[in-house]
Amino acid sequence: MKQYFKVNEWKIIEEGFDPSYNKVTESVFSLGNGRMGQRANFEEAYSGETLQGNYVAGVYYPDKTRVGWWKNGYPEYFAKVLNAANWIGIDVWIGDEQLDLAKWEVIDFKRELNMKEGYLHRNTLVKSPQGKMVRIESTRFCSIVDDEMGAIAYTVTCTNYSGGIRLIPYIDGDIINADSNYGEKFWGEVSKEISNDTGVIQLRTKKTGFEVATAMKIRLSQGGKPVDFISEQIQKEKYIGAEITVNAVSGQPVTLKKYVVNLSSQNHKTDELSTKALAEVERISEKDFALLLNEQRLAWAEKWKHNDIIIEGDAVAQQGIRFNIFQLNQTYTGEDDRLNIGPKGFTGEKYGGSTYWDTEAYCVPFYLATADQKVARNLLLYRYKQLGKAIDNAKLLGFKDGAALYPMVTMDGTECHNEWEITFEEIHRNGAIAFAIFNYVRYTGDEAYLTDYGLEVLIAISRFWAQRITWSAERQQYVMLGVTGPNEYENNVNNNWYTSTIAVWCLKYTIEAIGKVKQANQHKYNDLITKISFREEYECEKFADIIGKMYLGYDAQLGIFLQQDGFLDKEQILVKDLPKSELPLVKKWSWDRILRSVYIKQADVLQGLYFFEDDYNLETIRRNYDFYEPRTVHESSLSPCVHAILAAKLGDIDRAYQFYLRTSRLDIDDYNDDTDDGCHITSMAGTWMAVVEGFGGMRVRDGKLSFNPLLPAEWKALSFKVGFRGISLNVRISKDGAAITNYSDKSITVKVYNEEYAIDANSEKQIKIK
Repeated sequence: MKQYFKVNEWKIIEEGFDPSYNKVTESVFSLGNGRMGQRANFEEAYSGETLQGNYVAGVYYPDKTRVGWWKNGYPEYFAKVLNAANWIGIDVWIGDEQLDLAKWEVIDFKRELNMKEGYLHRNTLVKSPQGKMVRIESTRFCSIVDDEMGAIAYTVTCTNYSGGIRLIPYIDGDIINADSNYGEKFWGEVSKEISNDTGVIQLRTKKTGFEVATAMKIRLSQGGKPVDFISEQIQKEKYIGAEITVNAVSGQPVTLKKYVVNLSSQNHKTDELSTKALAEVERISEKDFALLLNEQRLAWAEKWKHNDIIIEGDAVAQQGIRFNIFQLNQTYTGEDDRLNIGPKGFTGEKYGGSTYWDTEAYCVPFYLATADQKVARNLLLYRYKQLGKAIDNAKLLGFKDGAALYPMVTMDGTECHNEWEITFEEIHRNGAIAFAIFNYVRYTGDEAYLTDYGLEVLIAISRFWAQRITWSAERQQYVMLGVTGPNEYENNVNNNWYTSTIAVWCLKYTIEAIGKVKQANQHKYNDLITKISFREEYECEKFADIIGKMYLGYDAQLGIFLQQDGFLDKEQILVKDLPKSELPLVKKWSWDRILRSVYIKQADVLQGLYFFEDDYNLETIRRNYDFYEPRTVHESSLSPCVHAILAAKLGDIDRAYQFYLRTSRLDIDDYNDDTDDGCHITSMAGTWMAVVEGFGGMRVRDGKLSFNPLLPAEWKALSFKVGFRGISLNVRISKDGAAITNYSDKSITVKVYNEEYAIDANSEKQIKIK
């Protein structure tokens, strides 16, 4: 863990510039608005270590999977989130010297991510090799009001130099992904044009044919007054720029305002992209930067009104949760059901594809409670619309009769993960998708979703499980062979408890859902079973047989569920007994050594106990937690949050707090030495869960919200907001009890510490700890 950034409840602050940490700061200070995003690269040239990153939602490239061998069913490509045109670029020349923080002396440096108002600010004083002193001040944002635009106000003040300076705002489409195989570039030029203060470039991706038009508009002022200018236009392959020469006066600021839009062919006609981009950039530039920034402030204030979490008395914890909520709101808005939530969002390229099981297991709960119901519904519809391809994916692996295997990684529903042990074996992802349907219906009460969409997905998933199991004559039970559980530090294991458990649960829930849909709308049910050729009596009988006869490993002596066959044959050395120099294992050990070890990457058995906690008593959960947590290295970003929630449930407040800090500050403090290639966006939703479900103890049972809150010793109070079935609540927890405020025009009944309380419309209920 590092503590590089200053602690501030509403900001991430970097004081002083450390080039070795630059890529981490680029990730942490990333900006986005659900439609486009930008890593915190410098506007001016920077020849040091950097990871350029500009992204447009939904635009990807199917990079050929690079392996030395091939197997039937292996994905043909690995989908990559594409680095798009660099729109922030402004080259700066002071006399005959180009500004470059890697080559100039940095005398003073401060960079702030203002999470409350949604912008990035930098103030830098530098000295050139020839001794010129220059102050750079930059403010930029990606608008959440107009989600196809961004803006920059860039000020240059020479403090000991008067003379010519050159500013070259540009758009550069000649970029490359850091993870590109064979150094391939993914964009081709369609068109470009540049005039004195306006330019646009339109690019097309190879293979997929996405087109994006990026347009810019430039304004200039000197000493606070607008300046007319004549630029020299520059055109190169996939590049446009406007070179502006200014006679600088020492101490007098020169400000360039750069307005940009990115329009994608996903949302506009290709033959209109450039024209529309130019019209849009003209429109926003007429508002001026200050007005646009104020609109941004007001829009962020509205967002925080609905999903802020307030931790009193612990600024470190407060900063952590707000950073996570901020990045989630920058990544996904739910307005477009073609989009999903990539593990790195708009902060980096790693993990390629935009959709993992992270969305269903971790992100859905966050959006259920903090956004309009349609947002979570759109996440489910995203999967429903890809059901046909999930069935095709299963066919490639030999499954039939409408069985569906959703991809581990995807952009459009096609599997595009490039590791066989994940592609073929980490099939528990199917269960997470089914659980998300259950979770959505449980939370919203939207039973119609089962009828219209959910049941079709559930049956297809259950058909997969019914074919994936094997009958063991020796055990006289069904077994699940050759799988990889959530713990990816073990591959090709038999009878992973979590995978088998969630498969059984899926079959149970499918049978239950069939009954609900038949009762709610027999006509629609009849249409569905005809459409998918579902033989209800035969197939449900098969499901029930598996439910009753599935082998689930259990060790009676220890009283624990066995993570998989042979787990106790491993050498049982706990993580605390490992030399610190050998962590993280993924960077220090060979893969073979990791696979043979007892060490667990992330919650596995404990993931199942988290999902299905109501099926197990507290002592069962405690025994498994106390056995598996000491063997867990938490080298997945998804791990600490589950452990925090379970620790809170067990009343182990100290461990819950430590795991909360780890999940909430995973990227801010670079716990796992891997923030340089992007933040862990999907695990940030798990951080929210650690607060609301962990310390807030929030659950949905029998159609009602319940809370069983507890506070870490470090916190004076905790407040969070949740929406539930059209009702908006604020929950404040202190050492004395809880106060729940109902901001809605409807009353609600909730449970707190297992007692029911009616909260009238627009009122507050004080609840004392008994």
